[in-house]
Amino acid sequence: MPLGIDCLMKFWTEEEKNQSAVVDFLLPTGIYLSFPVSHNANLSTIKQMLWHEAQNEPLFHVLSDPKAYVFTCVNQTAEQQELEDEQQRLCDVRPFLPMLHLVTREGDRMEKLINSQISLLIGKGLHEFNCLQDPEVNDFRTKIHQFSEEAAACWQQLGWEAWLQYSFPLQLEPSTRCCVNSNTSQISNPDLLVNVKFEGSRESFTIQVSTKDIPLAMMACALQKKAKVYQNLTMEQPEDYVLQVNGRHEYLYGSYLLCQFKYICSCLHSGQTPHLTMVHSSSILAMRNEQSKPAPQVQKPHTKPPPIPMKKPSSMPLWSLGQPFCIELIQGSKIIADEQMKLVVQAGLFHGNEMLCKTMSSLEVSMCSEPMWKQHLEFDINICDLPLMARLCFALYVVMEKAKKAHSRKKKSKKVDCPIAWANLMLFDYKDQLKTGELYEKGDLLNPMGTVHSNPNTESAVTLVIYLPEVAPHPVYYPALEKIIELGLHGEHGPTTKEEKLQLQGILEQRGLGELYEHEKDQVWKMQHEVEEHFPEALAHLLLVTKWNKHEDVALMLYLLCSWPELPVLNALELLDFTRCWQSGDCHVGSFAIRSLRKLTGVPLFQCLLQLVQVLKCKSYLDYELTQFLLNRALANRKIGHFLFWHLCSEMHVPSVDLHFVLIMEAYFRGSTHHMKVLMKQAEALSKLKALSNFVKVSSQKTTKPQTKELMHLYMRQDTYLEALSHLQSPLDPSTMLAEVYVERCTFMDSKMKPLWIMYSSEEADSGDSVSIIFKNGDDLRQDMLTLQMIQLMDALWKQEGLDLRMTPYGCLPTGDCMGLIEAVKHSDTIANIQLNQSNLAAMAAFNKDALLNWLKSKNPGEAEGTADEAGSGPLNVDAVVMILSQDTQVLGKTEEEGLKHFWVKFNEALRESWKTKVNWLAHNLTKDNRQ
Repeated sequence: MPLGIDCLMKFWTEEEKNQSAVVDFLLPTGIYLSFPVSHNANLSTIKQMLWHEAQNEPLFHVLSDPKAYVFTCVNQTAEQQELEDEQQRLCDVRPFLPMLHLVTREGDRMEKLINSQISLLIGKGLHEFNCLQDPEVNDFRTKIHQFSEEAAACWQQLGWEAWLQYSFPLQLEPSTRCCVNSNTSQISNPDLLVNVKFEGSRESFTIQVSTKDIPLAMMACALQKKAKVYQNLTMEQPEDYVLQVNGRHEYLYGSYLLCQFKYICSCLHSGQTPHLTMVHSSSILAMRNEQSKPAPQVQKPHTKPPPIPMKKPSSMPLWSLGQPFCIELIQGSKIIADEQMKLVVQAGLFHGNEMLCKTMSSLEVSMCSEPMWKQHLEFDINICDLPLMARLCFALYVVMEKAKKAHSRKKKSKKVDCPIAWANLMLFDYKDQLKTGELYEKGDLLNPMGTVHSNPNTESAVTLVIYLPEVAPHPVYYPALEKIIELGLHGEHGPTTKEEKLQLQGILEQRGLGELYEHEKDQVWKMQHEVEEHFPEALAHLLLVTKWNKHEDVALMLYLLCSWPELPVLNALELLDFTRCWQSGDCHVGSFAIRSLRKLTGVPLFQCLLQLVQVLKCKSYLDYELTQFLLNRALANRKIGHFLFWHLCSEMHVPSVDLHFVLIMEAYFRGSTHHMKVLMKQAEALSKLKALSNFVKVSSQKTTKPQTKELMHLYMRQDTYLEALSHLQSPLDPSTMLAEVYVERCTFMDSKMKPLWIMYSSEEADSGDSVSIIFKNGDDLRQDMLTLQMIQLMDALWKQEGLDLRMTPYGCLPTGDCMGLIEAVKHSDTIANIQLNQSNLAAMAAFNKDALLNWLKSKNPGEAEGTADEAGSGPLNVDAVVMILSQDTQVLGKTEEEGLKHFWVKFNEALRESWKTKVNWLAHNLTKDNRQ
């Protein structure tokens, strides 16, 4: 039988509907078979077809039950892959060639299936981690997997109420989240009509409750009405039920008032009747049991036993080495520049972004592809003073002469340095051992905040070869925390006067986190114990003035940190600012910040989740307490896990973090296998939308919009698309279910990237509601998400002060490299359309100042105009707007009067420049049709 046909990479993405391919099969008996198979057939169906064909072939009686075998193929990355998930379609597997090999199944099938699903979702085979042969990766995986599996074991034993809190966290209004008194509600009519039905029944009741009732009281009222209607003698207990929002994965429970739930508030504001279903606790337990099936234990890779550890005296303490730190710069390679230029390497030692000593420069050498230095560079810092997180930073420059001006009379021309590559290296490994030996650093200027990971582009990246000399006959380790504290215990602590304490208070209050004068730094450091006792929230100031190139000062600072009281959340987050020297420079400071964040859960954690993921990008090592903190919260709150996954996915294209983020995702899936399957469905839908978007972009350049739209609908009616795009949780909001896709109502927009407008029906039966999402492919949505996050934060602050501006910050979620989803807001219109409709001429629409105001008035007839002061939050608004609009970071240290003045300066400046925006809108209105 002939082998599989030669095919292109695009073979499995052809557009023909119900296309088939001739697939070659190799049986365990050595028999070849070949027959056509539909692209849409799953592996289970294909196996049945193969068994039917094999009955007529020799040696069929030798074969065992079909379940004893599994398909393997060569995938698109030229690796052999076992296809454990037999529900996958052939077009989803996409083997490199249409050839499948049937082999005897070995090992734990469930474990292999989980590994296969994890590999598919993270886009990297798990076997690749073993091939790295990186001790740090292996140790991190072992530790973090054990952590996730222990968390999963605890989760499986939760009661139904605790499991409900994990799976379906409450969605509360920020204005009343922390209080339950009636003064926080702005609802004029406390009575509310609610439509309630019972699970499994189509009949519903309408009951009247108060917005000040709790869910338990509403359920008791519904049970009483049910007993009265059906004349039941036995009265059910409301404690055995929970309220679910119809058509959504959202529940109302707990001791919160009804007016505190987002769903109830949205119904009150829109004048709609809330529709709820009473779900019995037995149904919740059934869901828990279905989703809590124990995951297989990860089989530890078979590795050689580790060598016998050396005895303790064999290691050398770092602080016993008083000689200067030095390196040997040997050579470079793969350098491309003009042969007439000279090459120079600059090297510097940094702790975060703070320089530890004077930088060193090499001699100038002639330009060639592999220049040779063989030069000894000695730094003005002793080895004993090297901080644990010290990094050695290199920059490669070409030196060239600056061209003289025509009228210049100078004889000599100036030299100009032009940086061409940089590279960073941690001096200590992840086990705190000082690195030695020959090292190869690949760079792309000193860039101390850049990554310490090697450039993955090994074929063309500039390479520097350096040698870190042996400084002791035994390995050198950074002292353990106990030794550091022991040294810090003997730090100086002199008496302070009352006048010095007042001066300290003035420095801390007036300077903010701005730059201090040298005498102020000395005074703050001298009074570190007073800062701890009286101003603990000013820890960041003390860290700023710490001399990280003196190990005695570092020991004293870490000694103080051990007894430092926990900080409020905002101050703890301040310590995680990776632009500060201490955060990227000392792991103990980060650990203290995480301990202060232990109280952060639920909505407050969700509000800063994006920033915490960004902090992970700046870590020098894989094992970091923030990783465990985020995993712990994700495994205790599925909504946190959902957005943690997508935040990690949106950064996976960054080479310096992809390995770390993939390992975090793998650990999360080990502890939440059911959620992994939910996310796989979403990832599959996004993959289809990306392919559809690419098709629309190409087609729209060749045909008219109606023709492209028709082809788009034809594309979406394929079985593979309908199945992938239907019945999934929305990545924008996991409580929203996307049921059937309305193909005929889907379209694309006219902007450059041709965003797709996808419309879904609601999962609620007999509901005419629809849900729309916008898929954008080609734009980086991370900045959009950050801007919307700021608006959401301000909306929450305003509501907490009693000011509801009825803002609707729409959802925005990056899901990959320059791709993501945007929530389509109902009953809304674009600014361009509003201006066009309010103007007689399209050319004048952008200059119509009254268009937006008139539109707002038409939508809010009879509304009384008010001011911020009436709501009692005028100063808050001023400070918040100044913080958002100002690019001068020092404005936050100004008084309220100065801040207000600064705001008006910026506001008037924006007003003067507004004509430029209007001209842009003019061009937009004339060339684009924004109406859908």
